[in-house]
Amino acid sequence: MSTFNLCLSAAYDLKLYKFDDERVTKEDVRRALEEQYGGEEELPQTNPGYNNTPFKFTKYSNAYMLVYIRVGDKDKIICDVDEKDIAEHLRMRLKKEQEEKEDKRRYKAQAHLYTIIKVARDEDLKEQIGKDIYFDLVDHDKVRSFRIQKQTPFNLFKEEVAREFGIPVQFQRYWIWAKRQNHTYRPNRPLTPQEEAQTVGALRDVSNKAHNAELKLFLEVEHGQDLHPVPPPDKNKEDILLFFKLYDPEKEELRYVGRSFVKSSGKPMEILTKINELAGFAPDEEIELFEEIKFEPTVMCERLDRRASFRFSQIEDGDIICFQKKPLPEGEEKFRYPDVPSFLEYVKNRQIVHFRALERPKEDEFCLELAKNHTYDDVVERVAQHLGLDDPSKIRLTPHNCYSQQPKPNPIKYRSIDRLLDMLIHYNQISDILYYEVLDIPLPELQCLKTLKVAFHHATKDEAIVLNIRLPRQSTVGDVLNEIKTKVELSHPNAELRLLEVFYHKIYKIFPLNEKIENINDQYWTLRAEEIPEEEKNLGPNSRLIHVYHFTKENAQNQVQIQNFGEPFFLVIHEGENLANVKVRIQKKLQVPDEEFSKWKFAFLSLGRPEYLEDSDIVSSRFQRRDVYGAWEQYLGLEHSDTTPKRAYATNQNRHTFEKPVKIYN
Repeated sequence: MSTFNLCLSAAYDLKLYKFDDERVTKEDVRRALEEQYGGEEELPQTNPGYNNTPFKFTKYSNAYMLVYIRVGDKDKIICDVDEKDIAEHLRMRLKKEQEEKEDKRRYKAQAHLYTIIKVARDEDLKEQIGKDIYFDLVDHDKVRSFRIQKQTPFNLFKEEVAREFGIPVQFQRYWIWAKRQNHTYRPNRPLTPQEEAQTVGALRDVSNKAHNAELKLFLEVEHGQDLHPVPPPDKNKEDILLFFKLYDPEKEELRYVGRSFVKSSGKPMEILTKINELAGFAPDEEIELFEEIKFEPTVMCERLDRRASFRFSQIEDGDIICFQKKPLPEGEEKFRYPDVPSFLEYVKNRQIVHFRALERPKEDEFCLELAKNHTYDDVVERVAQHLGLDDPSKIRLTPHNCYSQQPKPNPIKYRSIDRLLDMLIHYNQISDILYYEVLDIPLPELQCLKTLKVAFHHATKDEAIVLNIRLPRQSTVGDVLNEIKTKVELSHPNAELRLLEVFYHKIYKIFPLNEKIENINDQYWTLRAEEIPEEEKNLGPNSRLIHVYHFTKENAQNQVQIQNFGEPFFLVIHEGENLANVKVRIQKKLQVPDEEFSKWKFAFLSLGRPEYLEDSDIVSSRFQRRDVYGAWEQYLGLEHSDTTPKRAYATNQNRHTFEKPVKIYN
């Protein structure tokens, strides 16, 4: 488990280091202080204005601490604790936590008796539009909410609002929100006097088809010239309530500037002076008008015909009119997003992507603002540009797994995914992480080759070398071994090599020299190359080649389980050879000191059941198979404690441990 060493270099300068076995790395404050306690976490929304379903996942990063107690201090430490033994500040904290827990329980038990009323005001629209949201009008989760008993008359609720906002009851008018068929959410109509005479619960049931515990309202308040509230104007069927947003292409800013009633039979050109007044423009400023229609699944924002009536343009209560100064001819080239539709399209598709080097999958290297509709080429070009790389085709990207919080096993093939959005989607979730590699050759060329990571074991040296062997896909195992010979030091020039498949410390396969490498998988198990010993090349008719594995025994659920570890190997045994002679050869091969080797036990294992051998036992009598396959069926087991330090195997994250020193060569 990971632990943290906290170093205070100044009062507010906190440096944190993560000690993960022998690997020490810097850690940022958020991960160190917020991600070490298990539980459930919700990934933050990555795109303002784009309503993704929050993704929750269980964190398994909590650590455990092993505490040792001196026997003589046992009675002092492991003893009953009275309330007076707890520090005052801890007693107060525990009491507060208990009270909060009881409040939550009581709140939940009484939830069915209450209605949550969320009241949005002009102040909320001004605060949120252009910062938290861009589309529609308000995020209802961020407005003032009231918890009101269902039997409370709505008029009494208005009195509570008056106390909260300082708006007298006679100046309040409430609008019901409605979700439209195009998935937008707008104020639909004001409450009638008959509805306001009902109870809160009855009104919620009338207005809420989903029958949840919330009632969402928009509070319309009109102000006079002295900014004091005045009674809301009379509204008839001819009157339409419109909301206005102003766009500044130079600053790339969109903000809410107000609302106004218009006549259904009126025309936009008749209210241009009023709109300019809302924006603080000169009365005769030339402006362009657009109707914000929807943003799911695509943005629809269309120019509004200023000469057609609002009724003809199908404008209704709650609609949003976006406007801007009429751009000059040269302005369209000057600004990235010269008009409202192009800006909203940008907002809808923009995506902040956190890029991480594949070899450091937990550390953000840099962030780029991209667009969800960017092509594969767009993305790798931006990454290459950031890294100062001339050839974008040498960038290889790997997607993120939202559930494991790790890179996916397979990288993205060259131009195999059309858009950035498709690179980020993992099932129903949208990630904001991509992993990158800088290749030594262009990715299209690399994809025509097969890359295998092979651990080469020298005949006499303990050090293992991990090699990246890159050959055409139609190459054979023999070609791989010939390539390895050019990269390593052999015990003698004519040494022959073989390629093995090792999985969980067992040898499962010796690859034939003519086998094609195209279908060889090195993702979940280890490929190991080694010299073939001379004694194996000239096996006599009565000799056998057997598997030899290290193992320990573990007790689990009242059953003895065999646990293999370390490096498996082959051994030649001769007809009539007893265990005592075999042990001598094994000790010499592994170079184990006498004191340690004397503690080892030797057993014949078949289907996981050990049968211990004596020095006088004839080993060959237990092994009647002449082939070297069937490693899971029978082998010679060396039982001893696993004292070698564990190392993360270098080839990839799914590897088992590898005990010899490792060097990696690309």
